[in-house]
Amino acid sequence: MDMMTGDGLWSLWWVWLALALGLGILEILAPGFILLGFAIGAAVVGALLALGGPLGAYLGGSFTLTLVVFAVFSLIGWIGLRRTMGVRKWQVKTWDRDINED
Repeated sequence: MDMMTGDGLWSLWWVWLALALGLGILEILAPGFILLGFAIGAAVVGALLALGGPLGAYLGGSFTLTLVVFAVFSLIGWIGLRRTMGVRKWQVKTWDRDINED
């Protein structure tokens, strides 16, 4: 199999979903939501490839586009997790004004 044509493992939908599952399992062992964002990106790419059609065929035929879609959806997933789960209790709080300036 040549990895730079449409025959690579990266163009198979189940490989991306297996990667998403593996990253989701590893997230249990790691603090934060870093790996879960990547798992969301891999799951979206796997779903797009599994749905097929013109988008799936175009995505499966271009390694660069597949990586860009993975990166974009990983970032969106991470930002969404960050907004929904909020700031952790032990993070530094920033103050927007000084209470002694009154």
